[in-house]
Amino acid sequence: MRALTIIIVFGTLLLFTPSPSHAIPFTFTATLNGTSENPPNNSPGTGSVSVVLDNVLHTLSITGAFQNLLGTTTDAHIHCCVTPPTNIGIATRQQPPGFPLGVTSGAFAINFNTLDSTTYSAAFITNFGGGTAAGAEIALLAGLQAGQAYFNIHSATSDPTRFPGGEIRGLLGQVPEAGTVGLLLIGLGALGTTAWVLRERVTRCR
Repeated sequence: MRALTIIIVFGTLLLFTPSPSHAIPFTFTATLNGTSENPPNNSPGTGSVSVVLDNVLHTLSITGAFQNLLGTTTDAHIHCCVTPPTNIGIATRQQPPGFPLGVTSGAFAINFNTLDSTTYSAAFITNFGGGTAAGAEIALLAGLQAGQAYFNIHSATSDPTRFPGGEIRGLLGQVPEAGTVGLLLIGLGALGTTAWVLRERVTRCR
């Protein structure tokens, strides 16, 4: 039985050991709403966003949609890097090309070069990137993987104090790679089979 326990523990550790950095691109998603803002608000607006960062091709793609905002859109960007739900300054540039402004519903597709300094806010490059776009790319990916980044949509209403920090936002979470999930399931199946075989052998020897 001791051998069985050792095999199971060792196999589990192998399955959950982080894969090398070649596992790219990295995908993160979030559901956007007013209750995720800090402080929360009662906006009926909702949305979703997908963020894909490829640190080999050095690209950042942000796609999504939103609807039913009370205000008309003025800006949208990723904020990073801080433990949620604390607010933090913006990481990616303001009013990015590909994001619709002046609307209450819409879809967007934003594409950045992560080695281009104009992709980021100047403050993010200075405070997190060590003064370079390459450093900012590393910091942004690390923040996303740590669950310390959120996507925020800002809007304007007749009351400028209503949504000072944004109307809807969502914490970005990493989506496991399909291959990683498949390998995990195969590995768990193999561990289960091995455990069953060893248990049968132990039973027969009694």
